[in-house]
Amino acid sequence: MTTDLVPSDSPDRLRADMVSELRRGGWIRSPAVESAFAKVPRDRFAPEAPPHAAYAANDVVITKRGPNGRATSSISAPWLQADMLEAAELRPGVKVLEIGSGGYNAALIAEIVGPGGLVVTIDIDPFVTERASRFLAQTGYGRVKVVLGDAEHAADQHAPDGGFDAVIVTVGVWDVPWGHLLAPDGRMIVPLRFSTISRSFTFVREGGHFLGLDPEVCGFVPCQGAGKLPDQEPVLADGAVRLTLEIGPTLDAAALDRALTGDRTELWTGVTVGGEEPFDSLHLRIATVDDRFGMFWQDPDRDTGLVQPAMRWYCPALITRDSFAYLTIRRQRGTEGRWEFGASGHGRDGAELAHRLHDHVCTWDHAWRDRPEPAFTLHPADADVPAPAIGRIFRKRHTQLVMSWPDT
Repeated sequence: MTTDLVPSDSPDRLRADMVSELRRGGWIRSPAVESAFAKVPRDRFAPEAPPHAAYAANDVVITKRGPNGRATSSISAPWLQADMLEAAELRPGVKVLEIGSGGYNAALIAEIVGPGGLVVTIDIDPFVTERASRFLAQTGYGRVKVVLGDAEHAADQHAPDGGFDAVIVTVGVWDVPWGHLLAPDGRMIVPLRFSTISRSFTFVREGGHFLGLDPEVCGFVPCQGAGKLPDQEPVLADGAVRLTLEIGPTLDAAALDRALTGDRTELWTGVTVGGEEPFDSLHLRIATVDDRFGMFWQDPDRDTGLVQPAMRWYCPALITRDSFAYLTIRRQRGTEGRWEFGASGHGRDGAELAHRLHDHVCTWDHAWRDRPEPAFTLHPADADVPAPAIGRIFRKRHTQLVMSWPDT
């Protein structure tokens, strides 16, 4: 197809432009993935979005929301889908299990594995599976097997002999109950939650456990059913702010809401960061050493004037029953494009939490900021796993995720 002859706002032209952008950004790295993105019509799986939004390389398309307005189903951003498909190293004829069904990603997988492969996609929501089945049939990918069920258990009934060559999870999960379904040389691509942190891992088998390769910061609609996230999530300021804590005491939402509008303790660290400079290892380091670690969220479309989180969507925090402190930020005086980290504490224990968060940031800056990030391994829940010299074991129902920092 010669794109010069196609209108700039047509789906074909928008799809070609999206592919070019994904290739330039390094998200598409192989001819097979490029060909799939070039062929599968993403707009046909997202009729609720105008074509230019459906083909935006960096944006998700929300396809369903719950009563509270939160997304319960979406089509992931193309850059993330491309990155996950590249990590899976798919090839013609392989067998793939997808957890979470939107239809579009399953069509991309089917295009790569071809008619000789197998694609099974599972979702707990009949709204999702019905539209996925319909859109897949309409676009020529009716050979994809769409299953309505709770993936915690339903996947076992559809595993082929020898297992799946790849398991690709497209919802945020807290545990990984699918390792036994994977072929010996297979790969699992999993956006896994631990201590409220989300990373997309590529898991490959090594003996009796899995290595977690290339953790990528990500965000996905959370899993429903038996595998749902175990978080406490009190909502503050009429929904403009929320906190997330995975373990710890039962949170008092009313007290936390009062704390948000009460007196606060604000401390500044002298630690700075550039506008495009990553600091993801700060989250990991605090979660390693402090059980009170959680996340602070502000609706970016509802500025209450009460808070200034360091990150637009989510932000590291320390949380107790009725108090919290979150990472804040301000422009550094006398510099261009640098920002200083601070800690804002609220509630009865807010001052102590702010001082502790302040100290975590300073320790990370002088002792951990320039070190390699930790390694991750995934083990069965009943395995005897030695504690890492520097790190933490996150214990789950089916597995244990071990985070181990290098000691030099």
